[in-house]
Amino acid sequence: MRVSHSHHSLDQARQTAPGRRSTVWLLIGVLLVAGNLRAALTGVGPLLPSIEKTTGLSGTWAGLLGTLPLLTFAATSPLVGRTAHRYGAPQALGASLTVLAAGLLVRSLPGVVFLWVGTVVVAAAIAYGNVLLPSVVKSTVPEDRIGQVTGLYVTAMGLLAAVSSGVSVPLADHLPGGWRTALGCWAVLAVLAFVVWAPQHRRTDSPAPARASRERIPWRSSLAWQVSGFMGLQSLGFYTTIAWLPSIVHDHGVGEAAAGWQLFLFQIIGLLSSSALPLLARRWKDQRILAASASTIGALGFALLAVAPQWAVVSSVLTGLGGGACLVLALTFQGQRAADASQAAALASMAQSVGYLVAAAGPLLLGVLHDLTGGWTLPLLLLVALTLIQAVVGFGAGRDLRLQATSRTHTPTRTGE
Repeated sequence: MRVSHSHHSLDQARQTAPGRRSTVWLLIGVLLVAGNLRAALTGVGPLLPSIEKTTGLSGTWAGLLGTLPLLTFAATSPLVGRTAHRYGAPQALGASLTVLAAGLLVRSLPGVVFLWVGTVVVAAAIAYGNVLLPSVVKSTVPEDRIGQVTGLYVTAMGLLAAVSSGVSVPLADHLPGGWRTALGCWAVLAVLAFVVWAPQHRRTDSPAPARASRERIPWRSSLAWQVSGFMGLQSLGFYTTIAWLPSIVHDHGVGEAAAGWQLFLFQIIGLLSSSALPLLARRWKDQRILAASASTIGALGFALLAVAPQWAVVSSVLTGLGGGACLVLALTFQGQRAADASQAAALASMAQSVGYLVAAAGPLLLGVLHDLTGGWTLPLLLLVALTLIQAVVGFGAGRDLRLQATSRTHTPTRTGE
């Protein structure tokens, strides 16, 4: 009996070790995929003055360059569920990484046309990762760990995004090709992510993606609209900041490289905030206070930048604190407010399609207002108002509720019932 028991224990150990290794590699793959979801975009803002000089873009057209990825997110997100059903979510995610690498190379080619076309291709590829990652996490991670894993991949996303903002101008200054090479070099990260993610296809394959396409997008659910609205408004604040913060501080006498590091600070603070928030979110299933408070902190940061631009560093700290927390909450809501993985994919598709359509207005609107007024006070006060609205919407989205696990009705139910 002892020999049999020892053989059984040894077999268990042999089975457990590969399982743990595959889990670790899956997590690494998720983190690398997440790292690609912002780095390709956040490097544009610090380089925008150089891009405007070499291409002749006006403030409005430069704002459109920041808006175009968000419009592409909104247009592409509804297609993700169908693609994932046909080919599988892991395969779709892997393919999106190859498309991302190709788009980054196209965007770095000489000619304004390639800048616009490459931006669309890059954004379309990123949209797949934005939608599929919450669903993959929902289907592979225990319910009580969703917030932690979401926090981890948001941390990876924020870290690479911050690095991209900080090093873009130095790379452009020291590499042949200038800003084009600085933007194109992020294709290396996409290739690395694909190399790690490709072996995970078999391990993560499950029937969940097939069900995701049959789960109707919950257009009639007020809770789903609140989740989508919160996603949109926090995305508007973030993408508007990464598009225009370097230009705002540059117009107040800060050099281009220093302006890029100012954006780096904003994102590093956001990274710290997004890393700490899951610890609070685990204790509070009802996240209304967290969502409203984080949004209010962000509004204070925008207000400070509007009335006292010399305090831009403090403003970046406040907006980073609020923005990082709101990002984790927005992504967590997409998993926690859903009843299962297929519904999480449907809710994520709605939240990111509607959300990025809302967010798309931000960079373009600020560019237009800046051209009309010749300053940044009115555009920043508009951001303050929108972020306060975000606090109200977040108070609704943060309720401890779930959509029902059915395609036909989406009546919120309390998780404790």
